[in-house]
Amino acid sequence: MRRVVFRRYGGPEVLEMDHAERPEPGEGQVLVEVDAIGVSLPIVRLSRGNSAELPHVPGGEVVGRVVAIGPNVTDFRLGQRVAGLAFSGAYAEFATVVAPFLAHVPDGVDDAAAVSLVRGGQVALGTLRAAAMHPGESVLITAAAGAVGHLAIQLANAFGASRVVAAVSDESKADFLRGIGAHEVIRYDQTASRPVDVVLDGAGGEAQNAALNQLAPFGRLVSFNAAGEKVDVNELRFHGRTIIGFAMAHLASRRPEVYARHRRELWDLHARGALKPAVHATLPLEEAAQAHRIMEARANLGKIVLTP
Repeated sequence: MRRVVFRRYGGPEVLEMDHAERPEPGEGQVLVEVDAIGVSLPIVRLSRGNSAELPHVPGGEVVGRVVAIGPNVTDFRLGQRVAGLAFSGAYAEFATVVAPFLAHVPDGVDDAAAVSLVRGGQVALGTLRAAAMHPGESVLITAAAGAVGHLAIQLANAFGASRVVAAVSDESKADFLRGIGAHEVIRYDQTASRPVDVVLDGAGGEAQNAALNQLAPFGRLVSFNAAGEKVDVNELRFHGRTIIGFAMAHLASRRPEVYARHRRELWDLHARGALKPAVHATLPLEEAAQAHRIMEARANLGKIVLTP
């Protein structure tokens, strides 16, 4: 089978096409013949780090058909259309996925929507729930045009937010963001018109601190991506603010019933037209490096999808 691999750390240039034997599913795993692969920023960053065992085939969201089932897997059948998360080995024609991270895709959900919702949707919904957002509250979302952010805008509106502020690095994204429901668009170095009750932060760094300072008393910031700067706990106490960390892997593995309920809710919201994933580009697998370049430049409006 064809796959994309990196054998050294670096930027998009380290990705290369390779051939390997088709994997076999192990205990609790399902083998998927892949039709679409979602590219996510944490995976893009992995090639520049030092935590992946080399050589490494990047992970990501996959959509396809079940072609083999490992021992002790009872919830799937051959030929079933599924979507799931492969933490490695996703950039390939076949990928193994641990069964709890896999789901049947309902009829009427296309590949692009499925690959967007299986991770981006789960993170967007999970962060809003972690923040305990109530109808009538205001929400600020950083990295708002990204795969998670653009879905979080729509979900916040669906759940009754009084005002949704989209924070981005580039004002050229403003029309896109207003078109999907943002009431206000600001750059990271700007301040929203009024303090907000909830921040969903996918940018980290200085953008996280800037967003934190825009929280009203009793406001909550949920960090779900990228490293943040140090925070003075006394400042949190003085202003009555809270910071919450969100990692989907913990939700899926430690609260599988919540993860499954969120999945059903996302499919339903999509079916009702309340949640419409945007796809920035669909590229062939051999152009994975270009997909990574777009992500690193923060140029994407919505999801980037690879097709084997």
